[in-house]
Amino acid sequence: MKNFVKMTAAATAVASIGSVAWAEDITLRIGSGHPPGVVYAGLMQTFFQAELKKRVEERTDHTINFVEGYSGSIVKVTEVLEGVQDGIIDIGGFCFCFEPSNLPLHAFQVMMPFGTMDPVTSLRIANEVYAEVPYLTDVFPEKFNQILLSQIADGGYNLGTSFAWDDLADLQGQKIAGAGLNLNWLEYAGVSPVQSSLATAYTEMKTNVYEGWIMFPSAWVNLKLYEPGPFYTLIGFGSMTWHGLTINQDTYNELPDDVKPILMEVAAEYELQTGTVNASEYDRLVNELRGLITVSEISPDVRKAWAQSLADWPQKLATDLDAQGLPASQVLKLVLERAEANGYEWPVRYEIQ
Repeated sequence: MKNFVKMTAAATAVASIGSVAWAEDITLRIGSGHPPGVVYAGLMQTFFQAELKKRVEERTDHTINFVEGYSGSIVKVTEVLEGVQDGIIDIGGFCFCFEPSNLPLHAFQVMMPFGTMDPVTSLRIANEVYAEVPYLTDVFPEKFNQILLSQIADGGYNLGTSFAWDDLADLQGQKIAGAGLNLNWLEYAGVSPVQSSLATAYTEMKTNVYEGWIMFPSAWVNLKLYEPGPFYTLIGFGSMTWHGLTINQDTYNELPDDVKPILMEVAAEYELQTGTVNASEYDRLVNELRGLITVSEISPDVRKAWAQSLADWPQKLATDLDAQGLPASQVLKLVLERAEANGYEWPVRYEIQ
C-alpha cells in the first residue's frame, strides 16, 4: 500500500486464541476526475467513505482515514484507471467511456441506447450480464492490478441544449457534446458530436464550443449547466451502468483481514445506492429544472426515429469487438434478453447475430 497503512506502536493481545492482533491506522487515497456534484462521486464521499470509516472503527481496532482527490485534483477523468493501477490513488471512481482502448466492452449498455430509464433496473441488468460473463470482472486484476468493487449506475440520459428543438432535423448542423461511445448516438443521427467531459462542460457550453450535451438531470442541475443550456428535452436515451469503483490490488492485499469483508460489504451497498439515489432523484431534479428553464418531452415518434437511425450500430460494434477476441456478441445479446426479462420493451429491438 506504499506506506498508506501504519502499525500502531502497541499490539492488542487476544488472549482467547493466544495471538496478537495489531491495530492499524489506515489511510487511503480516494478520488475521481468528476466533482462531488455528480451523483456517484458525491456518494463516494457521503456513503462509501463515511460507511467504511464508521463500520471499520465500530467492528475492528483499526482506524481509517481518506485523502480525497475529487474534481480531477489528483487524477483527471481520463487517468483514473491508470492512477489506480499505479497506486497514485488507492480507490477510484470513473466512467468506462474514457477507456475505449483498455475497456472497450465495459460500456456495453451505451451500445444499446434507448434502454430503460430506471437506474435500478439498469444496474440489475448489468449485474446479470457480469454474472454470466466472467471476463468483465476478471480483466481488472488480470490486466490492470485492481479489483472492481462496484458497478455504478447513472441517471437516465436526455439532451440539454442552448436552443429549442422538436425534431432530428432541428439538430442538424449543431454541435452536441458527449463522452466516448455515446458520441455515436449523435453521429448516426446526423448530429455533429464533440468529445468532452463534465469537468469542462460549463465553460465550454458558456463559450459555445458546443450547443448541447447528452446528459442526466443531476449534472444539469448540480453543475448549473442550465445557465448556458436553458432547454432540457426528455428523450430517454436510457440509464447506463458504465462507471466503476476500483481498488488497487496491492492496496487490497495489504489491508487487514478483518477490514476486507467490511470493504466489500460497503462497496456492494454503495453500488445499490448509485441505482436507488439516481432513481429517487430523477423526478425531483427534472421538476427543479422545470422551475429554472424550459423542459419538454419529445414525441414517441421522434424517439423511435432516433433509435431506428442507430439500428445497425450494435451489430457493427459486436462484429468489431468479437474480432478482437472479446465476448461482445454474447454480452449484447444478454443486454437485450435481460432487459426484456426485467420488463423492458425496446422502441427498436436491435438484432445481434
